[in-house]
Amino acid sequence: MAKMYYEKDCDITKIYGRKIAVIGYGSQGHAHALNLKDSGCDVCVGLREGSKNWKAAEDAGLTVKTVAEAAKWGDIIMILINDEVQAKVYKSEIAPNLEAGNALMFAHGFNIHFKQIVPPADVDVIMIAPKGPGHTVRSQYVNGKGVPMLICVEQNATGKAYDIGLAYAAGIGGARAGVMETTFQAETVTDLFGEQTVLCGGIVQLMKLAFETLVEAGYAPENAYFETIHEMKLIVDLINKGGIAMMNYSISDTAEYGEYVSGPRILPEKETKERMKAVLQDIQDGTFAGKWIAENNNGRTYFNRSRAILAQHPMETVGAELRKNMLWGDDVDPDTASN
Repeated sequence: MAKMYYEKDCDITKIYGRKIAVIGYGSQGHAHALNLKDSGCDVCVGLREGSKNWKAAEDAGLTVKTVAEAAKWGDIIMILINDEVQAKVYKSEIAPNLEAGNALMFAHGFNIHFKQIVPPADVDVIMIAPKGPGHTVRSQYVNGKGVPMLICVEQNATGKAYDIGLAYAAGIGGARAGVMETTFQAETVTDLFGEQTVLCGGIVQLMKLAFETLVEAGYAPENAYFETIHEMKLIVDLINKGGIAMMNYSISDTAEYGEYVSGPRILPEKETKERMKAVLQDIQDGTFAGKWIAENNNGRTYFNRSRAILAQHPMETVGAELRKNMLWGDDVDPDTASN
């Protein structure tokens, strides 16, 4: 059973008196910085000069410095910029400013596990990984709650890495929900696998093919969108709250029967698991990481082309029109809304 930590186990005072530099002010960055500030921590945000987020961070009452200045100022440096740019920014802006005894922190293990970033031996290397998007980390904190998080320690140079990590988790609200201990390797592999086979790759492909099947059979694209895409959130919310059992309790018996007889027809167990194992192998042996690093080094041509094709798919264009007519159609983007 994985070890869990809660507020009683996390002493936030361990990071009081420490200077925390949050590198990045996107989805996770804004949540971490604001939550830490509201928890009474000494925090600044590190951004590149000319960043569009510079003013937003200052307007939120945060001190903003360049990445190099923030890294030099901070005792704890949390890197919350995109995976694909972390290594370059680390080598040019952060590494030259690290000092013995600093804590280098991450919210995902990609660059440490695949050795794109190799920190010096005299700094702590810690991960605090919220299991939710940044706007949820922020909104849950504001509401007195929290998002579950993972804690991993790759390097415990000071002997205090767990204390620092748990205190940080408390500072951003994770200790209210629970902080699970794991490793950089386990977090990286399982996170990438979950994204590719289910959460992003699997779900998007499944919805896309189901939408196309209905439309090709002559049904209105609007009907297809509602039945194969829109209702996905309703189902996932039920599972998130009470597992498959709550979802099955809440749907009709007809739908539950269809789950049993048709789910295995769409995703045959043997063939699907064989393909999933192949994806897992590519992640474990670094094949996927190598491809993603090469893709970024070569101008992201496949990535950009795939994104453009998806944006023009009827499920996206039909969905955009339908959402304009829904009650929440005028809602702001939760990641750019003011806090």
